Amino acid sequence: MDPLDLENEKKEIINRYRALLRACNEKTTKEDKKEIRKAFNLAVKGHENTRRKSGEPYILHPIAVANICAKEIGLGTTSIMCALLHDIVEDTDYTIEDIQKLFGEKIATIINGLTKISDVFDQKVSLQAENFRKMLLTLSDDVRVILIKLADRLHNMRTLDAMSKQQKLKIASETLYLYAPLAHRLGLYSIKSELEDLGLKFTKPEIYKAISLKLNETKLSRNKYINKFSQPIKTVLRNEGLKTTIKGRPKSIYSIREKILYKGVTFDNIFDKFAIRIIVDSNNKNEKSDCWKIYSIVTDFYKPNPDRLRDWISTPKVNGYESLHTTVMGEDGRWVEVQIRSKRMDEIAEKGYAAHWQYKNQGEKSNSLDVWINKISSLLENPESNAIDFIDDFKLNLYSGEIFVFTPKGDLKTLRKGATALDFAFEIHTQIGMTCLGVKVNGKLVALSHILSSGDQVEIITSKKQYPRKDWLRFVVTSHARTRIKSALKKEEKIIAEKGKELAERKLRHLRTKLSRDTEIQLIKFFKSSSSQELYFRFGNGQISNQELKEFVNLKNSGWYQTIKNKIYKSRYLNKSPIINNLIVFNEDDEILEYKISKCCNAIPGDNIFGFLSIVDGLKVHREDCPNAIELRANYAYRILKAKWTTKENLDFIANLKLSGIDSVGLVNKVTQIISKQLHVDIKAINIYTDDGVFEGEITLKVHNETFLSEITKKIEKIEGIIKISRTYKHSKNIKA
Repeated sequence: MDPLDLENEKKEIINRYRALLRACNEKTTKEDKKEIRKAFNLAVKGHENTRRKSGEPYILHPIAVANICAKEIGLGTTSIMCALLHDIVEDTDYTIEDIQKLFGEKIATIINGLTKISDVFDQKVSLQAENFRKMLLTLSDDVRVILIKLADRLHNMRTLDAMSKQQKLKIASETLYLYAPLAHRLGLYSIKSELEDLGLKFTKPEIYKAISLKLNETKLSRNKYINKFSQPIKTVLRNEGLKTTIKGRPKSIYSIREKILYKGVTFDNIFDKFAIRIIVDSNNKNEKSDCWKIYSIVTDFYKPNPDRLRDWISTPKVNGYESLHTTVMGEDGRWVEVQIRSKRMDEIAEKGYAAHWQYKNQGEKSNSLDVWINKISSLLENPESNAIDFIDDFKLNLYSGEIFVFTPKGDLKTLRKGATALDFAFEIHTQIGMTCLGVKVNGKLVALSHILSSGDQVEIITSKKQYPRKDWLRFVVTSHARTRIKSALKKEEKIIAEKGKELAERKLRHLRTKLSRDTEIQLIKFFKSSSSQELYFRFGNGQISNQELKEFVNLKNSGWYQTIKNKIYKSRYLNKSPIINNLIVFNEDDEILEYKISKCCNAIPGDNIFGFLSIVDGLKVHREDCPNAIELRANYAYRILKAKWTTKENLDFIANLKLSGIDSVGLVNKVTQIISKQLHVDIKAINIYTDDGVFEGEITLKVHNETFLSEITKKIEKIEGIIKISRTYKHSKNIKA
C-alpha cells in the first residue's frame, strides 16, 4: 500500500477518536479520558494488522461502536472502554486475564460477555442462537453487555454493503428476528427503527428502494403540511408560557412496509406518515399536568380520534417508555399523529431506559426494566431448554403490548397482550401456575385459556392433585409460563423414559438381543424418534408394541439395517443420480438433489428461491419472500442452499390470487371468463364474498410459471371494479426444522 494512504489512515483514526471524545465530553472527567485513551491504545495495537471486508482498518469499527454507545445510547466511560475493546479477546492474542490485569474485574466481565463463541456446536443448534444466549447470560449482571452488543450490530448493519449476498441475508435476517425486537424491548426506539430499516434494505431491497423513493418524493409536501398544522398550536403554547420544541417525526420505511403488507393498504392510504412530537421543558413535578395541558390545546384546534388516545404517562410501558399519543384530524381530512412528552421522557424514549439503570442510579427503587431482566434470568436458569427453544420463548415477550391485571387484593400485575388466565397464575408464582385448577375473572369462573383484558381482577383456584398438562402449551403466551410447563413435562417424560428403557432392555433380552449403543441408534432410526429419551418414553407409555419390536429384531438380524443406514447417511441429501423432471438445481455447481416444494409459500418457476435442509422432511424449497425465510436464515443459516430454476415451462404449479374491489353484477363472471376462456387456465378453487357494496376473494389457479401468473394479474386488473390484486400464500409458522 502507498505510504501516503497509511498516513491518511492514521489521521482518519485520530479524527474518529477525537469525535468520540467530543461525543462523551459532558460525561467524562480528565481521569476518565486517560482510561479511554488506554483502552484505545490497546485496541489500536491489537487490531493494527487487521482490515474489514471493505478494506478499511479494523480499528475504525470499535471506535464507531464506542461512538454509538456514547452519542446514541448515552452510556459512560466503562461502556466506551468496553466498546473499544469488544473484539480484542476474540480476534487478537489478548486474553480475559490480560484485560482484568489492565482494566479491572468489571470491564473484564463485560468483555467476557461480549466475546463471541468460536467452538463448534451441535449441528442441530444455530451458532447465532447460542451466541445470543451467551450474550443474555450476563444480562442480570450488567445490562451494558446488551447495549454494547446492539451498538456493535448497528454499526455492522450500517457497513453491510461489503459482505457477500448470502452474508447480507444471514446477518440482516438475524437482525430483524432478534436484535431489532430486543432494541424495542429496551426502549431504544431510534436504534430499533434503523435496524429494521437496514434489515429490510438487505432482505427486500426492491421494496425498500420503492418506499424510500416515495418518501423522498412526498417529503416537501409533508413538511409544508406539518408546518401549517403546527403554527396555531405554537402560538398558544407560547402565550401559555410553555417552553416547547415541535418537530416532525418521519415514519420508518419498515413500519410503512408492515402496514402495506398486513393492513392491505397502499402507500397513499397510510395516514400516520404525518406525525409531530411536542417536547415540553418542565420539571418532574409539573411534567404530567403540562403534557395534558398541551393535549387540551391541540384538541382545541383539531378533532381527536377517541380510539387513538394512548396514555403511557399514567401507566408507562414495561421498558420505561412514557408519552401521550393521540391522532387528530387536520386540514384536508388528513390524520396526524401527535406525541406529547417532557424532555426527560424524550431522552428515555430516544436512548432507552437501560441507560439510566442501577449502575448509574444506585439506591433507586427497582424499576420495570429490573423486573423484565429478572424474568429473562429466570428463563436462562432453565438447564433443560436448548438455544432455539430459548430464543422462541424469549421472543414471546419482545414485541408484545401490555395489559394491566389486578389480584384479589388489588395488586397490579403487567402481562403481555393476549395473556391467558393460566399465564396470570404463573406470573403470581410458578407453583401456583403448576397447581392451577381453575380461575375466576371478575368473580366469574372461566377456562384456563380465557384471554385477559386490562382492568380484570383475577383469582386463582389451586389443587395439590393438579399438575401441568401438555395441552397447556397450546394457549399460554408468556415465556415464563411456557418455560416452566416445558420443564415440568420434561421431568415427567424423563421418569417415564427411565422406566421405558428398563422395559425395552427386558423385551430385547427376551428376543435374544442386547441393548447396546449401536442397537439404541438403530431403534431410534427404525421408530423415527428424535432422541433416545423420546424412544424410551414411547416404550414407557406403551406406544411401541411387541410385534413392532419383533419386526425390528428380525430385520436387524437379516442385515437389513446396515443397508438402510448407508442410505440414510450417504444418500439422504446428496443423491447425484439424475432425477426425472427436475426443475431446480442447488449450490454453485448446480447439484441435482431430491427436494420438495414447501407448502408454506408454494414457489413456482420464476420466483426467487432457496433450499433448506430440514431434519424431518429433507430438502425443502422456499420462496425468498416466504413468511418463514427470516427465521430460517436467522436460526439455521448453515442449512441454507442456493437454488435456481433450470426451466420455466411445461409443469403446472399452484398459485393463489387475492382480489378486492367494488362489487357489481357479473364481476365474478368477467374474472372467470378471462382466466378460463381467454387464457385457458385451470381454476382449482374460487371463493368470493361481498359486504355492503365491496368484495374480497381468493382464486387458486394451476399455472406454469411466475411470468404467466403476472400476465393473468395484469388482465384481471383491467376489469372495472377491481381495486387490488395480489399473490398470497398460506402464512404457516409450523415449519419442521
